[in-house]
Amino acid sequence: MLYHEAKQLLQKIGQEHLLSYYETLTKEEKESLLSQIENTDWTVLSNFAHPEDLSGKGEIEPIEGLTLPMIAKRKEEFKAVGVEAIQKGKVGAILLAGGQGTRLGSDHPKGTYNIGVTRDLYIFECLVNNLLDVCKETGVSVPLYVMTSDKNHAETVAFFEEHNFFGYDSSFVKFFKQDMAPAVDFEGKVILEGKGKIALSPNGNGGWFSSLVRAGLLSDVKERGIEWLNVFAVDNVCQRIADPAFVGATILTGVDCGAKAVVKAEPHEKVGVLCLEDKKPSIVEYYELSEEMAQARNEDGSLKYRYGVILNYLFSLKSLERIQNAKIPVHVVKKKVPYLAEDGSLVKPEKENGCKFETLVLDMIKLMDACLPYEVERSFEFAPIKNKTGVDSVESARALLEKNGVLL
Repeated sequence: MLYHEAKQLLQKIGQEHLLSYYETLTKEEKESLLSQIENTDWTVLSNFAHPEDLSGKGEIEPIEGLTLPMIAKRKEEFKAVGVEAIQKGKVGAILLAGGQGTRLGSDHPKGTYNIGVTRDLYIFECLVNNLLDVCKETGVSVPLYVMTSDKNHAETVAFFEEHNFFGYDSSFVKFFKQDMAPAVDFEGKVILEGKGKIALSPNGNGGWFSSLVRAGLLSDVKERGIEWLNVFAVDNVCQRIADPAFVGATILTGVDCGAKAVVKAEPHEKVGVLCLEDKKPSIVEYYELSEEMAQARNEDGSLKYRYGVILNYLFSLKSLERIQNAKIPVHVVKKKVPYLAEDGSLVKPEKENGCKFETLVLDMIKLMDACLPYEVERSFEFAPIKNKTGVDSVESARALLEKNGVLL
């Protein structure tokens, strides 16, 4: 992007102050600033004036899905359809890996964290091993697209290369950076962290498809003939990716997307719940469920709002392209944002001084015409690593991996 192009863009959105120090910058700093301006998702700024009202829910109702007994009865049928789709190259996988392992005490990409006990075993390695199981079953490699962030891209790519992609065919692996969103002060002005540095942060996991498109990888997806994309989070080391039965069930049901889910362990478990909102698929956060809804039960005693999502979704490419220009809700979050003071020093505020913008992949579900809840066994497919110890931790994930026969 050239200077005059950047200036025109910023004038349109009322943020021309970002070029205030341009003439004082070195050539490299000027190029960096122009690159930041070009590659930033500025559309989120419109949400500052009209933030998403998350309390404005429509009519919420339970959603029907495939339970474990129902899946067991049709497992071979589902699997046959899924295997065929994978063998024909119609299924790709998207790994959301833009985060750092900060809560685990690491300054490196979360996927590089070593959870082994008697040997090295990395989070990325666990996920690749799970995908390799499908490759062995179907006899083909599944295209894998890894979404990184500005902060961890180089280290993530280097880590995969250093470990020879953990035995995966590297020609089937592509990396792309998540779009960045600007932070603003409470008046809506974008914050500068330095004379040539905009305060930027990843725009949330709901921006994965727009980031894929911006990176130019949609053409790769289409050239490979991919029709379905399985999106999954980096932190669940037991999840099954491009699971043939899940793929087949979603295809045979004729829906836009499928969502793997676990039955909630108890009414107030802290997971998002798949449901219907005004007859359309939606996900309600655990804290948004009323006490009555949380406790509501069917005649057989099961919870009515029972499907807890685990961030493992299968989207049809057609549906993703259909909603490509649709407005995904943007969550405005107050944060402490370091900023450039008038004297040119960097100030690290002690209290919230600005807002960051995030989109969530679960909000994409609301734009689908229909979504299939697909129940999975918690002890086999749900081992999230959020903390170092305690609930949803390295400790609990190790216990489940061991239970499932993984050597630690």
